[in-house]
Amino acid sequence: MVPTKKTPTPAPGRPSSRPPSLEEPTEPRGPLPPKPDQEAAQPRTPTGAEPSPERRTTAQQGEFLTTSQGARLRDTDHSLKAGRRGPVLLQDHHLREKITHFDHERIPERVVHARGAAAHGVFEGYGTAESVCRAGFLAKGKRTEVFTRFSTVVGSRGSMDTARDTRGFATKFYTDEGTFDLVANNIPVFFIQDGIKFPDVVHAAKPHPDREIPQAQSAHDTFWDFVSLHTEAQHHTLWFMGDRGIPRSFRMMEGFGIHTFRLSNAEGENSLVKFHWKPTLGVHSLTWEEAQLLGGADPDFHRRDLSDAIEAGAHPSWELGIQVFPDNEEQSFEGIDLLDPTKFVPEELAPVQPIGRLTLNRNPSNYFAETEQVAFNPGHLVPGIDVTDDPLLQVRLFSYVDTQLTRLGGPNFAQLPINRAHAPVNDMLRDGYGQQADPAGVAPYRPNSLDGGCPFLAGERDGAFEDLPVRVPEGVKERELSATFEDHFSQARLFWRSMTLVEKDHIVDAYSFELGKCYENTIRERQLQCLANIDEELCTRVAAALGMPAPGPTVPAEDGSDGGVAASAPLSQLRGSWPTDGRMIGIVVDPEGDNSGLLDLHEVVVAASMTPVVIAPRGGEVAGVPVGRTFGTAASVEFDALLLAGTPLTAPDSRPSVDPKAGAPGSGDVEPRVGKLIDECWRHAKAIGAWGEGRAALEARTAPGGAGIVVGEDGQTVLGEIQSLLESHRVWERFPAGT
Repeated sequence: MVPTKKTPTPAPGRPSSRPPSLEEPTEPRGPLPPKPDQEAAQPRTPTGAEPSPERRTTAQQGEFLTTSQGARLRDTDHSLKAGRRGPVLLQDHHLREKITHFDHERIPERVVHARGAAAHGVFEGYGTAESVCRAGFLAKGKRTEVFTRFSTVVGSRGSMDTARDTRGFATKFYTDEGTFDLVANNIPVFFIQDGIKFPDVVHAAKPHPDREIPQAQSAHDTFWDFVSLHTEAQHHTLWFMGDRGIPRSFRMMEGFGIHTFRLSNAEGENSLVKFHWKPTLGVHSLTWEEAQLLGGADPDFHRRDLSDAIEAGAHPSWELGIQVFPDNEEQSFEGIDLLDPTKFVPEELAPVQPIGRLTLNRNPSNYFAETEQVAFNPGHLVPGIDVTDDPLLQVRLFSYVDTQLTRLGGPNFAQLPINRAHAPVNDMLRDGYGQQADPAGVAPYRPNSLDGGCPFLAGERDGAFEDLPVRVPEGVKERELSATFEDHFSQARLFWRSMTLVEKDHIVDAYSFELGKCYENTIRERQLQCLANIDEELCTRVAAALGMPAPGPTVPAEDGSDGGVAASAPLSQLRGSWPTDGRMIGIVVDPEGDNSGLLDLHEVVVAASMTPVVIAPRGGEVAGVPVGRTFGTAASVEFDALLLAGTPLTAPDSRPSVDPKAGAPGSGDVEPRVGKLIDECWRHAKAIGAWGEGRAALEARTAPGGAGIVVGEDGQTVLGEIQSLLESHRVWERFPAGT
């Protein structure tokens, strides 16, 4: 028997599963199998399941919330802190995973605040902040270049400007001491108390993930499911269910820093403050119908309004003010927890002290390079301004930088022209995606001797930024919030009590519309319970509109976080009078009528820093004045007031049977599209004036002598009265309120 020849075990390190041939292979064949030691393990699906053709294996697995690595979680509502009132800890691996993933969900637009408009300007300090803050840009007469970006929160870049939403109001101060970003909103409180929940509230407010609808709206089930379960969101929700949710213009929005910041003066004394922007033009809003009409007629209404006003020389301005509080150990004021971002301090308790003025006077030359690429961060601070342990602010300090890494392609986003500091930069940061600088030297580290020791650390006399030495309360590491954060309704109740009857009507209408859009009746019931805990009248009226029973409250009516203030006048938009700069005045003319005073009227409107728009049957000129809109292109929602200089007859292109703008034929021979302008301006409580032949059109569509109706002998006389009415924004007394 011939012995079998044994083959020795090959030594480790064989490069392939089969020995190579001496000649180059020429016959096509498939890939070689892996070596025995490389047999692939059975792969899992992205969600940890065994592979299967069934879709469920790639969907979520199990009944418990986990990390991306499958570890079950006991809490996703509280970040890990050094004690209940302490700062958020960097070691919070769940927070960092959750926020990092959220920051990178959208490419390349912002996850939130995607749709925005911006302008350059200047900030001039009053010097009145010297007693509480040593920041140089607040010194008297000091002028600092700024860039301000306004935005909606929920919608994509392609959504409409006039959606009901919170608005961003972010300002970049290019100071001599470094860049300071005040990242504000037009509402002083936020949805959530802890930043770890930010992905949750945005996921709830964004379009449903299966259909990607509705766009830029909160009128859907997932939003109301979240806010009715997370009752801390009720206060913010009530604000944007009111008129603040649909501002007339970025120029007429308040801004709020939301968080409490810590300021330090030249003597090293600390104070706690909240920042406020107060618009010179007053706070004003659209009606709900106007907002919907504009969504179709001009979805770019707010960005157009801002840029047109600046181009016309009606430069919008705001006063920056601060509410100042003692930096006590509790970090509270009049029973209001200053670290809770869902609370504000009524101005009756802490008046807003003006410290400077912002004026926007130059439009961007390129939207992408400036408005789209600007990168804000609440951690961009200057000497004299520091953060507090507000758990929402603490997470934002991490999240904003992380977001820019993806959105702007790497770590050098600060070198983009719009983000560049106006102070010397020597940061020892090197290389990386998008590096535009050309660093010198060989020693980007310190201490060093090869570069002569440069850069050196700044001392106190060199204007160094200082993390203010504040004692951190002793405590254990835990995922909890202070008990003072538990009151979710008393400040919402204060807001409701502070509204006028007109504003209350608008809030009821908003809730009725939004909840009426929800599919699940259970969500309506749950939200009505939240409204009952805010105010019985509010709940009863909304419930009646929905055809549902009104529940009774389940929490005490007085919770103590309102500071003992029964009603706060500054919360209402409908008190006071304001400049009329930048208002749009529509002037309807009849080319065949007497237009001898039209040119003079046009110039008077311009001289008053308002914008006249002549509306005629066709384009061209009338009495030497260019026609701005034809009957076919004019929309009432563009104008703040309407003047009737004539009664044009039905135009040749008026075809009510096929043109929705023409509508049904009006009274007599009045052009039906002019009648539509008058009707909508009347319904939206706008001032309307007429003289001469224009009286006929007015009398054919409105009740004579009604509120906000001005009739006179000539255009300039009528304009004077109209301008006085515009100082109050609208003529709400035209309609009974509270019914």
